[in-house]
Amino acid sequence: MSSIQFDRIALIGIGLIGSSIAHDIKRLGLAKEVVISTRSAETLKRAEELKLGDRYTPSSAEAVKDADLVIVSVPVGASESVAKEIAAHLKPGAIVTDVGSTKASVIAQMQPHMPENVHFIPGHPLAGTEKSGPDAGFAGLFEGRWCIFTPIPGTDETALKTLRHFWEALGSRVDEMDPEHHDKVLAIVSHLPHLIAYNIVGTADDLETVTESEVIKYSASGFRDFTRLAASDPTMWRDVCLHNRDAILEMLSRFSEDLASLQRAIRWGEGDKIFELFSRTRAIRRSIVEAGQDVDTPDFGRHALDAKK
Repeated sequence: MSSIQFDRIALIGIGLIGSSIAHDIKRLGLAKEVVISTRSAETLKRAEELKLGDRYTPSSAEAVKDADLVIVSVPVGASESVAKEIAAHLKPGAIVTDVGSTKASVIAQMQPHMPENVHFIPGHPLAGTEKSGPDAGFAGLFEGRWCIFTPIPGTDETALKTLRHFWEALGSRVDEMDPEHHDKVLAIVSHLPHLIAYNIVGTADDLETVTESEVIKYSASGFRDFTRLAASDPTMWRDVCLHNRDAILEMLSRFSEDLASLQRAIRWGEGDKIFELFSRTRAIRRSIVEAGQDVDTPDFGRHALDAKK
């Protein structure tokens, strides 16, 4: 059992991230009781069938009563509605956090509704797969992954330390960032790759006669990996686009300029320039593996990860 334990943890939303947190809480003994809430009756029933918690309710307000830690795991566009619903029912001294991929927007949506006697600490675990729903979660998802906090001014240090210990117990490495800086960083390392994947797969689908007869049949590893990203939850990624718009548009603009430069190099046969770019990007891949953020096995380690699950 971990040295940190809460009397009650409320999980608002029980998709991939929420269910993975639930698995780890149970595995590590991090709470005496876990209350799970989601608006979907079907999803709530499935969470109960999977025994992810101890109590289940469609009401977020009911779920957070007497909870010491509240983790909001909903699409970022729903953050404000959740904040409004739970605000009056939060226990004094409770820690409220989230797992959203955009932070400035989540803060703008949630902070105005948070009572002064609770500790609102925005967070973002950098972990996940293309799968969604309560069945997608598994213990160990956060092992060795980063969890980024974007604390607001005046955040209580004891509450911050407690939340840090919680994520460290799940195996995460914890860092802190300014919300706007976080959103810019995530725009390039996460949001833009997903948008490119959605767009490439969409382009292939537009070429219907090719897609049906050749693209899917002869998919090589490159296209397959794009389809993996493009299979991610449409609701979540729609909200990411709308709620990190400025940073994403800035990164899309820079990417378009770099793509135009590569296009020119190919057109004019500038082999040295192309080789230099490919060598530089290959080194980045190696540094990611060395940093422990992926494994250097065939298929990007997917088989190893599947075996672990």
